[in-house]
Amino acid sequence: MPGCYLEDGASKGAWLNRSSIIFAGSDKWSVDPRVSIATPNRREYSLQIQDVDVTDDGPYTCSVQTQHTPRTMQVHLTVQVSPKIFRISSDITVNEGSNVTLVCLATGKPEPSISWRHISPSAKPFESGQYLDIYGITRDQAGEYECSAENDVSVPDVKKVKVTVNFAPTIQELKSSGVVLGGNGLIRCEGAGVPAPNFEWYKGERKLINGQQGITIKNYSTRSLLTVTNVTEEHFGNYTCVAANKLGTTNASLPLNQIIEPTTSSAVSSPAPSTAQYGITGDAEVLFSCWYLVLTLSSLSSIFYLKNIILH
Repeated sequence: MPGCYLEDGASKGAWLNRSSIIFAGSDKWSVDPRVSIATPNRREYSLQIQDVDVTDDGPYTCSVQTQHTPRTMQVHLTVQVSPKIFRISSDITVNEGSNVTLVCLATGKPEPSISWRHISPSAKPFESGQYLDIYGITRDQAGEYECSAENDVSVPDVKKVKVTVNFAPTIQELKSSGVVLGGNGLIRCEGAGVPAPNFEWYKGERKLINGQQGITIKNYSTRSLLTVTNVTEEHFGNYTCVAANKLGTTNASLPLNQIIEPTTSSAVSSPAPSTAQYGITGDAEVLFSCWYLVLTLSSLSSIFYLKNIILH
C-alpha cells in the first residue's frame, strides 16, 4: 500500500477501508490479523496487508489530523486473481443426433475469457463462451472437450470433459479365404458401434455355437473371428455375422468356398519295350525289340503270301 506521511510528531493518522476504520493512530480497530501499520520512521504511516486476496480490493483512505488543516489521501487497491475454473460439466453419454450443451464457469480478475476445443487430430477452437452448444452430435464429435480460462495474470486454467456418443453398430468388413477339405477356414467380421456390439454367427438359419462341430468363435470389441477346423463338405455354405447393441442390429453374409487343389498329372509314357535275349558265339550279346521282331515276321509273311500267288 502507498505510504501516508505525517507532518510532525503531533500529527495523527487513520486508515479506513470505505467507511470502516482499520487503524486510528496506533490503535487497531480491525479484527483482521493480516493488517498492520508500518512506521519505519516517525513520519511514515503506511498500511500493510499480508496474503492479499480479492476481498481486499477497493478504496482505502489515509486521514491525517494536523494542527492546521486535516489532510486525506485515497488509493484504490486492485487485486488481480489468476483464472480458476470452479465448475465444468461432468462426463456425458448421449445418443447420436442429440443436442449437447457443455458448461464451464471460472473466476479471476480481470474476468477470464473462456474458450473450448475438441481434442482430436483436426481440433479447431470454438467461439469463446461459458456454454458450448453442439446440435445433432455425430460419432465423429465424440471425445474430450477442453475448456480454457485465461487472463493476463498467469497461465490459463484448463479442464476437460468427455463426451461419449452412442450409435448403432455397422459391419465394416466381412472377409474369408477359401479352404480345402480337411484344412482350416477363417472368416473375419469387422464392426463398429457404441456401446461395443455383441457378435453372433449363423450358417444359413442355424446359430453357431463356439466349440461345436469344429467351430471356434473369438469376439473382441470391434471384431469377431470364426475358425472352422478340419473342414468337411458340410462346412461349406453361407455364413452370416450379426452385430447388435442397444441401438440396433445389423448383419452381413458371405460364403465359405472350397478350393480344389490342383493334382499333379503324370506324363503318359509308352511302356518300355520288352526285350529278349539271344545267345551267340563268343561273349557278345544282342538285344532285339519285340516290335522290331513283330515287324520282321510280318514282312516275312507278306513275302510268303506273294510267293504263293505267283506259284499259282
